[in-house]
Amino acid sequence: MGLGFVGTGYVADLYLNTLPNWDSALDLRVVHDRDADRLNRFSSHYGVKPAQSLEAVLADPSVEIVVNLTNPAQHYEVSLRALEAGKHVYSEKPLALELEQAQELVQKAEARGLHLVSAPATVLGEAAQTFWQAVREKVLGRPVLAYVEMDDGMVHRIGYRNWITRTGARWPAEDEFRTGCTLEHAGYSLTWLVAMFGPVRRVVTVAHCAIPDKGPDTPPDYDTPDFSCACLEFDDGMVARLTNSIIAPHDHRFRVFCEDGYLDAAETWDFKTPVRAVPLAETRLRRQAQKLLGWDGGHRIKPTHSRSISTARRGYPIDFALGLAEMALALRSGRAPRLAGAFSLHVTEVSLAIQHPERFGTVYRPISAPGPVQPMDWSEF
Repeated sequence: MGLGFVGTGYVADLYLNTLPNWDSALDLRVVHDRDADRLNRFSSHYGVKPAQSLEAVLADPSVEIVVNLTNPAQHYEVSLRALEAGKHVYSEKPLALELEQAQELVQKAEARGLHLVSAPATVLGEAAQTFWQAVREKVLGRPVLAYVEMDDGMVHRIGYRNWITRTGARWPAEDEFRTGCTLEHAGYSLTWLVAMFGPVRRVVTVAHCAIPDKGPDTPPDYDTPDFSCACLEFDDGMVARLTNSIIAPHDHRFRVFCEDGYLDAAETWDFKTPVRAVPLAETRLRRQAQKLLGWDGGHRIKPTHSRSISTARRGYPIDFALGLAEMALALRSGRAPRLAGAFSLHVTEVSLAIQHPERFGTVYRPISAPGPVQPMDWSEF
């Protein structure tokens, strides 16, 4: 299926370098960036046809899916124009910076018979699918509580100016700080939670800007939260606590506590992170062994699927193109992509509510409510 990249900055390299995992399903036809130098470096390095304008991408009949890799402030406008041009859209997160804009995009896609999907798609990866299967099968009994961490450390003090792609694009620090770690990263965990437990029914949140001075790339009038903590209520009594920050040390654990123990994944950004089942320590001896020796009696759950994949580069063990591949397969099969429309809108809405309690209230009940998501069927690929 023909793709057109709009935006050739930092994240574009991550997507392009995982396209070879799906070369039979995805074909990058053209790329565009409003920065001519950045566009030329990217297109020359990868040997991809450059388009000098967004209009040229939208007018190209070989482009079936527009991949919106612009900065978050441009997501709404670019996605809207692509939908109005009759193109399906896969957008980097978030769908938009305002809930009303995200709702408009989903409504526009539905009205035109098009599909709109928002990253992240890590929930489609092997680790998430293995975890989800263990939840469905109640390997350790009924799930009742989740603890989810999305901490990335003090990014502003760990040499981010050396984060440069193969084509010379730098990590967009000012944009990242302005957008906020919750809008940028909560989706990695929320997609897992919503797929496993259904829509979030209530959000109770605190968000705070703990370190207003992020150094030379601090945005003007910066007060975007660099920490948030939310309690999320689902149906059937399921509750989750989700923490996001660029303050606390790196921690991307995902744990679900069940009646007979807990399920654990150490790194939600790693498609191959082990998923472990740890039974309840019911005896004093086992509790002491767990406390003093670190022995928890757990075991690794066999992955639902195993494949050899190219990842973006060291430090990014994610198949960024998987969401695109699933979308392309869905379109070819005449069905909706797993993460399309209502699902992506719900993740966006909950992320916005967590980051902005001053807008949505400390206690918020989401309006959107997506239907069930189907687990991956690897035989389709």
